[in-house]
Amino acid sequence: MARHDFNGKRILVTGAGKGIGRETVEWLKRCGAEVIAMGRNPDDLAYADCALVADLVDVAATRAAVMSALPLDGLVNCAGVVELQSFLDTSIETFDHLMAVNTRAPMVIAQVVANDLMTRSMPGAIVNVSSLAAAVGTRDHLAYCASKAALDAMTRVMAVELGPHGIRVNSVNPVVTLTPMADKAWSDPVKAGAMLARIPLGRFVQPSEIAATIAFLLSDDAGMINGITLTVDGGFSAG
Repeated sequence: MARHDFNGKRILVTGAGKGIGRETVEWLKRCGAEVIAMGRNPDDLAYADCALVADLVDVAATRAAVMSALPLDGLVNCAGVVELQSFLDTSIETFDHLMAVNTRAPMVIAQVVANDLMTRSMPGAIVNVSSLAAAVGTRDHLAYCASKAALDAMTRVMAVELGPHGIRVNSVNPVVTLTPMADKAWSDPVKAGAMLARIPLGRFVQPSEIAATIAFLLSDDAGMINGITLTVDGGFSAG
């Protein structure tokens, strides 16, 4: 297991109740970080030493929760939701909900964290957990694809504007990762088989592999990496 030294660092991870978020919390703790796990369901956060409960659709509650966790040295915007609807059937409610959680909430949270880092004249690192769906059209994922593409665009702007303050911002873009959310979209063996056939390594991603990538981007080892979308897809994009 790759190890990075996060001793003395406070890092907030959203979407920490399950999947990649929870795996990231555990990974960063093993590297010595003080991790604040943020999620919507308190039962899912019972494992965490320090937890924040907030519904990311509620901007005021989200902002207040993050402010209560300051000061922070790092942020992982991992929370995300998906709804399976075709383009023609995508409702306004679904579109707005996914944009609120997958794109607007990371902006709101990062604004609080970045403003505090700049006030204290401290460097920092932010990782936005995006998706290969930001760049690849995926059937029945219109709102999800749109929200993640917007998140990638936001990552680039954040990197340009925050970089001069010593704050690095990058995104991680996995192919299908074996999480509870992925089960919702890829439990059909036929659908999953077609996707697997396009991945040269022949398998989906494990949450621990994304956690390791996030840890690297947060670490000093990635000190000159800023504004990238790091694809973790087993070669999908190479085909």
